[in-house]
Amino acid sequence: MSRTTPMRLVELLVLKDDISKVISYLGKNACFEFQNSNGDSEKKDVNSENKEYELYKALDQARSYLGLIQLDDEEIKYDLPSDADISKAEEIVSKVNELQTKEAEKGEEVMASVKYFADCNASAIYELLKKLSIASQIKNVECKLEDTKYVYRMTGWVQESESQNIIDDLDKLTDKRIAVRTFTPEEVKSVTSGNEKVPAEIRHGKLISSFKRMVFSYGSPVYGMIDPTPFVALFFTFLFGLMFGDAGQGLVFLVLGILMATKVIKFGGWNKFAPIFMAIGCTSMIMGILTGEFFANETLLVPVARFLTGLFGEPRDHILHLMPSSDPHSILTMFKFFGFSVAVGFIINSTGLILNFINNLRNKKFGKAFFGKNGLAGVLFFWYVIAFALRLAFLKQTPQMYDWIVIGVTLFFAAFGEPFERLCDGERPVFENGFGAALIGGIVELIEVVSGYMSNTVSFLRVGAFGLAHAVLGYIISSMSALAPWWGEILILIFGNAIVVVLEGMIVAIQVIRLQYYEFFSKFFNETGREFKPFAFTSVPDIK
Repeated sequence: MSRTTPMRLVELLVLKDDISKVISYLGKNACFEFQNSNGDSEKKDVNSENKEYELYKALDQARSYLGLIQLDDEEIKYDLPSDADISKAEEIVSKVNELQTKEAEKGEEVMASVKYFADCNASAIYELLKKLSIASQIKNVECKLEDTKYVYRMTGWVQESESQNIIDDLDKLTDKRIAVRTFTPEEVKSVTSGNEKVPAEIRHGKLISSFKRMVFSYGSPVYGMIDPTPFVALFFTFLFGLMFGDAGQGLVFLVLGILMATKVIKFGGWNKFAPIFMAIGCTSMIMGILTGEFFANETLLVPVARFLTGLFGEPRDHILHLMPSSDPHSILTMFKFFGFSVAVGFIINSTGLILNFINNLRNKKFGKAFFGKNGLAGVLFFWYVIAFALRLAFLKQTPQMYDWIVIGVTLFFAAFGEPFERLCDGERPVFENGFGAALIGGIVELIEVVSGYMSNTVSFLRVGAFGLAHAVLGYIISSMSALAPWWGEILILIFGNAIVVVLEGMIVAIQVIRLQYYEFFSKFFNETGREFKPFAFTSVPDIK
């Protein structure tokens, strides 16, 4: 299991003649997060020294006057403005000021000249704004750095895998007129003292990375913990498919994801989630083939189901028929599906508990690893109770004395684990607020452990409920269309499926995220870290 991306702190000593080139490189490559000690200081009056920003503001006001749309706040990789660019920007600002003066004197007579000037200079204005934005951001960073008469000093976090390439590039960029030192997090005093958190970053391929924002929306992982993103990707796509099984509607998600990935259609910032749409489209199609649903129709896929089931025995119209009917076997199938949903929930909950145990061991938090609701004691209690219940239900065994002993001991250390955590971690006093407070807290925690694990498991019944509800909605759409004339049938199928794809798709996605956050993340996300946010140029500078 991979952990968050290893990081290094890099210290750079840069000659003043090279500082603009170095900051430009860092901003274009978005690979360097300034350490708080030098990236966010306000030791100078930035605006008073940032003439590039003043020119940017003047040009942006000219853009607004000419009726040109504002630039989006996105990452850009333009070059620094040349002297000719500066002169051109000043010339445009001066010309616009003249037009504003003439408009105040002659009114609408000047409007034709304004429109002509805007049409002729629009592309130049946008290009100059981006270049001036970069120049102003470089100046903004430069004004905040520690410096001597000849040298600037900057420190920041970079990914370990990229650190050597960055150093080599900077050496080449400055003709080796740069001094570089790198430090592991364990060598940084502010980190070891607890005053600074190492930024956390996770790196994967396009499919797994598209789920990154789902993780960071809940909270940034702590640096060094196991990366939960692959588990989130797997569980999200699998649960969505279980709850939204329709081969036709899944195909809509798949095609939508492909169109978004190829930029044929654009939905603002949603295009980066194209792999998620493709993934849930595939799982929905697989579940649709199993249930025999294709755009709410249960007959079109019957030949496919009969072929597949015929390979393993007697051919059937449906591989998995969720829609209840008068057939007693359909009710049994439905309850089996609910049982399967709970089993999936057990696996997801257990995965979260295992991640919590491993994370605590790696961070040498042995007390939390072995005791408490989410520690090893809680894990053993949870697993043993599930195994105990299955033995009673399916093997017809009777409870034994050792069963009650194991359940009692594991429950005790799960509920009354706090003093043992402090004892194991060498914290004193063992009873932080006295024995009485520990006893009362343990009793409350006892109720929380039992009710918590029960609710965490039962909560996954909603997966089966939504899967059944989807089948019922498909049956309703199909039944309504069968009662209408041919043109009405087409309209009902189109609008019915559209409503299901949009509204139910949204509801199912929310429910899957809820299961991830409250049942999975809550097991191991005991504290939040700090997300790695490297310095990058944007078209709209945020100068502070």
